[in-house]
Amino acid sequence: MPPKKNPANLNPLQLKTLTLLQELARLEQKPVDGEEGAFQVTNLPHAHGNHFHLGSAVVASRDATGLTNEAVWTILERKGMLRRDAGYGVVTAEGMAYETGLRDSILHRSDH
Repeated sequence: MPPKKNPANLNPLQLKTLTLLQELARLEQKPVDGEEGAFQVTNLPHAHGNHFHLGSAVVASRDATGLTNEAVWTILERKGMLRRDAGYGVVTAEGMAYETGLRDSILHRSDH
């Protein structure tokens, strides 16, 4: 039997938010001391107009509403994907490894 898609039963907003936090963690590259595979996220992006930039990708603001939604962060914490720590977020190793399936659909990249 193939592995279950979305085994943590995250809702669409939680999946989008985790996808963006994973990408932010990849871009910042700030590993957490003593916690293999976990990364800090110290800066959340700010939209200008209807989008914002994450590295070379463009993200629609409508796909990022969970970044400022307390309830989404709380659920991701309860599921072990995220931890809040002294003014920043930590995407845990489990959160970094979780396959949301949304990276290509919400991170829009130029073809040139």
